[in-house]
Amino acid sequence: MEPDILELESFLPYRLYRLADTVSREFSKIYKDRHGLTRPEWRTLSGLGERGTMTATELGEQSAMHKTKVSRAVAELERRRWLTRTPDENDRRVEHLALTKAGLAAYREMVPLAKAFERELLGRLGVEERMAVVEGVAALEKALEEKN
Repeated sequence: MEPDILELESFLPYRLYRLADTVSREFSKIYKDRHGLTRPEWRTLSGLGERGTMTATELGEQSAMHKTKVSRAVAELERRRWLTRTPDENDRRVEHLALTKAGLAAYREMVPLAKAFERELLGRLGVEERMAVVEGVAALEKALEEKN
């Protein structure tokens, strides 16, 4: 292969992006069919379901979403009455976001479906392959965290 040519199909960052996107699209069918949610809406719902109260900035950092996507997702979940916004007592520019009972119910309904999706996905691999994937992803995450 020529040194000035980048073969995307064998370039690890590209392969990881495509894999993550494919897995995310497959999983999105579940929450889209169930609740009509977009990916940012699901990430917002699941972030708040896991952590309780968060700010939009914290949601963006946790989910690696741009602030405009977070903002739109928050607005839509609020429109559905799945989350509430509470202004910060010390800084009116900051809002604390939390799921309502309806939002929490939707989240709790989705948790077993998400876990089943993960089990089914990993079930397509042998035991050694599963371990290699889990350990490899963890090693890459750690290496990138150490760099930053």
